[in-house]
Amino acid sequence: MAELVADRVLSRLREWGVEHVFAYAGDGINGLLAAWERAGDRPRFVQSRHEELSAFEAVGYAKFSGRVGVCAATSGPGAIHLLNGLYDAKLDGVPVVAIIGQTARSAAGGSYQQEVDLMALYKDVASEYLGMVMVPEQLPNVLDRAMRTAHARNTVTAVIIPGDVQTLEYSAPTHEFKMVPSSIGMSGFSVLPDAASMRSAAEVLNAGERVAIMIGQGARDAADEVVQVADVLGAGVAKALLGKDVLADDLPFVTGAAGLLGTKPSYQLMRDCDTLLVVGSSFPYSQFLPEFGQARGVQIDIDPNRIGMRYPFEVNLLGDAQRTLSALLPLLRRKSDRSWRTSVEDSVREWWEVMDRRAHVEADPINPERVFHELSPQLPDDVILTSDSGSAANWYARHLKIRAGMRGSLSGTLATMGPGVPYATGAKFAHPDRPVIALVGDGAMQMNGINELITVAHYWREWSDPRVVVAVLNNGDLNQVTWELRAMSGAPQFIPSQRLPDVGYAAVADQLGLRAAKVDDPGRIHEAWRQALTADRPTVLEFVTDPTVPPIPPRADLDQLEKVTSSLLKGDPEAWSVVREGVKSKVQEFLPGGRHKR
Repeated sequence: MAELVADRVLSRLREWGVEHVFAYAGDGINGLLAAWERAGDRPRFVQSRHEELSAFEAVGYAKFSGRVGVCAATSGPGAIHLLNGLYDAKLDGVPVVAIIGQTARSAAGGSYQQEVDLMALYKDVASEYLGMVMVPEQLPNVLDRAMRTAHARNTVTAVIIPGDVQTLEYSAPTHEFKMVPSSIGMSGFSVLPDAASMRSAAEVLNAGERVAIMIGQGARDAADEVVQVADVLGAGVAKALLGKDVLADDLPFVTGAAGLLGTKPSYQLMRDCDTLLVVGSSFPYSQFLPEFGQARGVQIDIDPNRIGMRYPFEVNLLGDAQRTLSALLPLLRRKSDRSWRTSVEDSVREWWEVMDRRAHVEADPINPERVFHELSPQLPDDVILTSDSGSAANWYARHLKIRAGMRGSLSGTLATMGPGVPYATGAKFAHPDRPVIALVGDGAMQMNGINELITVAHYWREWSDPRVVVAVLNNGDLNQVTWELRAMSGAPQFIPSQRLPDVGYAAVADQLGLRAAKVDDPGRIHEAWRQALTADRPTVLEFVTDPTVPPIPPRADLDQLEKVTSSLLKGDPEAWSVVREGVKSKVQEFLPGGRHKR
């Protein structure tokens, strides 16, 4: 049989080293599906329950493998469903290629079934490269450019292939006019700023007396260099949420996450510093950076679109984080006065004591902070952590002590609900030999997570380490939005929008053949984690938690406090519980030591 365009798509993906395609079937990609059968399912077709989940799986795979994630969907609704996951990839700087079917060319423009203008629909999410294959000779160039651009620019690209083109006999581009040849592969690359700019950056950093460093995911390959720079400068290091796994939290000068979900030491670091070095981060919340004019700033980033953003930096270094910091180190002078560093470390130590006390504040029935606090020391050395958006992200950011070698991520910039469990699936296909833990609220679990459990149940026997733990915070409330209503809008909880239907998540998991436990006693939390992390199959832990435990920000300003008070006075149905739990949590910051007792 002659090689068809669809056959060539799969063979070209194999040449690029693609091992998995996260996808859902539809007649717009029937040609590709038939080719998959002929190819012996190479690359592997990983079937999701919904195209949005396919995209999230590809994002999780890309985040934790460092390789390009590939997803595929049919025309019309399938292509539309991919978009949320693709935007998640684009905004977090993750390389993902989408392969999409389209109405046959003969019907194009005829308002045919499932015909959507995909070039218009995808022109934003795939703005770096979007191509449609109209004749066989186009295929290698379009697909190669999509793969190469996604990899080089850490972004989303898309390839659209009409259904009739998929079944045409493949013909390679020839050596003649109006043909575009192509080739496979791309070398690694690095960028180093010019010497004059490096000297200027060193002058700023050497002049500072109280240096703060902010790192993001772009510093992941430069962890050792960040530690060395922090040591020379006597600096503290805060982390953007996407950079949580870049440096270990057991380093005494690491202040943890910054921002609304961040820690008090990170807030204090930015409040009191006189010099700021940002490495590999586009942290967007300027109110959690130093006051304008307070600190001199230096930024290092490899993306020219992100350089010079977020703060009035004095020196902007366009370059690879690892090479730039290595070249910068010999230009830096070791600070003999270590009092700033000592104060940072004292603040960090006190913060972890506060976190311990807050985790042991009694709640009805379980304090969600304790769920994460009890997990932290039990984390396997090679664990991969995923968190969903919502209040779970607060506890992920603050309570989990990442150690060297661990990985973790969440939807950092889009902050969409629903990726926590499909990220975990993608992570398992990237690293079938590593344990994965997904930390998910009940809202996100009802939105996407329950469906993704079906996929986990379908594939887990293929993974050499079968451990996937999905922890669900069951509080019956869209909790993060409830607190935002109180703190930002001064509005009480609106029951019709915020209360969730009661679902037995452990019961669903048990029906799927997974291990499951429902935990409503704080005394059982530790053992529940222990059993899940030693289980012979994926586990769902349903923790029944108290929705009135407040995700207190590192700095609650007067306006927020006034709005929360206003919301309670307006008849918030949980007003008394909110006051009680809020007082108990906040007072832990002022106790000299020991655990809170009711």
